[in-house]
Amino acid sequence: MSSVNAKKVTFPSLAWFQAIQSEVHADPGFRKLGTINTTIGAKIDDKVFVITFEAFECSDVREGSEADLADLDFFLEMSKPAWCEMVRNIKEHGAADFSHTLNSLDMLNEISNNATGDQLRADMFFRYNESLQYFFDASARLDTSF
Repeated sequence: MSSVNAKKVTFPSLAWFQAIQSEVHADPGFRKLGTINTTIGAKIDDKVFVITFEAFECSDVREGSEADLADLDFFLEMSKPAWCEMVRNIKEHGAADFSHTLNSLDMLNEISNNATGDQLRADMFFRYNESLQYFFDASARLDTSF
């Protein structure tokens, strides 16, 4: 599938996450994974991005704050260098290689967190892992700068 986002986007930024949102909206493969109903965060050093999935789509992406973390089902937290390494790996391979999948990174570094300790909400990371990986793998189609 060709990119619907021809312009260069900077990571991490709201524009970058919105570009992925556009990619998955244009990709019927994302719908084939089934419904996903969760609101997650991407915490990159002191930046927080809130990503909402409803039914078969990513319905909203916005900038957030530390205060938003308590309202999320879970958030993925890594340093900016670790996030950049994952994004570069996805771009290089067209999808994350085994050592850069969200699941592998979580097993090694516990990147999935829940601010309230609610295990049912935290388990959504595992329930929707395939769709979440597909979402981030769509960044391979972006022209990302760092």
